Parts: sequence; C-alpha cells; structure tokens
Amino acid sequence: MRQLTEQETKTLFEKLANYTGSSLKNLIAPLDDSPDADRYVFRLNRDRVYYVLLSVANLATSISRDNLGSLGICLEIFASPGKFSKTGKFRLHITALPILAEHARYKLWIKPNGEMPFLYGGNVVKAHVGRWSDDCPSHQGIVVYNMSDTPLGFGVTARSTAEARRLDPTGIVCFRQADCGEYLRDEDTLFAS
Repeated sequence: MRQLTEQETKTLFEKLANYTGSSLKNLIAPLDDSPDADRYVFRLNRDRVYYVLLSVANLATSISRDNLGSLGICLEIFASPGKFSKTGKFRLHITALPILAEHARYKLWIKPNGEMPFLYGGNVVKAHVGRWSDDCPSHQGIVVYNMSDTPLGFGVTARSTAEARRLDPTGIVCFRQADCGEYLRDEDTLFAS
C-alpha cells in the first residue's frame, strides 16, 4: 500500500470534485480539532484506490501487499476501462457511492417507475425524474436517489436543469456511470483481482 503520486492525486481530486464540489476538502479534513486528530487518506494497493483512516492505513503497512485483500472503501478498480498509468483518467466504482452521496453537490431523485430501469443499467429519462437540484449544469457529476432519499447510483447530466425542462419525456437527462445493480450483475468479477 502506498500514497498516491501527485498526478494520481490531482486526477482523483478532479474526478471527485465533479461530484462533490467545494465539499471535497471535507473528505480529507481532520475528524476533530485535537492536535492528534485522525483523518481520512487515499491509498493505492494493487491497482485499487482506497479511502481509509490514516491510523488504519499505518497499521496496514505491517501486512504485505500480496496478503492485503481490502482496506477501507474502494473508490476505483483499475481493471475497469481507464487507468492512471496509460490515459491519466479513471472511472469511479460503485463502492464510492456512500462517499459521493454524503458530499454530493447535485442530486437527482427518480420516481418509483424509473428505479428498476436505472438499476438494470439504463440512463435516466425525463419521464422518470421526480425532482433534481436547481441550476445543475450539463456534463456535471450527479448522485441519483429514489424518492425515499436512498442513493441508487451516480452519473453525469446530459442536459442542464433548464434544458431538461423543455425535453420530451423520453429524452435522456442523466447518463449512468454506476448503480447499485452492479453488485448483482457483476458479483463474480466485482472484487476479483
């Protein structure tokens, strides 16, 4: 397990900032005001980026990389398309949803009739939108919730809020990036090395 390089950290923060906005700094801020306060850090182990407490990451240094299966919350598995090493970009994994949902700047709520199409890997169409954050620009990271405020996944807006209001009911308003249905669809390969 190692720290991210400067370029890897920059790429990761740019991707996370697309979803969290200015609350990105809350991800790495100390948990309290004491001088020895613990904080969360990002660590890389075998092509995976983890979000973990610093105290736990320090304890994990005594375990060899080959024997360490997982640690903290996995944000990215590089077996997916896009790698730090070649393209400089990466794709956030569904396991990042709790972090994104807690710090999301823009949110989209879908109606009950739109939950299953989204969880089966479909994009969100205007007819399925219950409500969403005002003044959301196009091509912005957004977290998708059901009407009971349960996070279902995340994606990227296809249109701004103003443009989406003029769309027909079958127009796409959000391109799906990841959804909770991946836990079932990809259970054989989700955490495989």
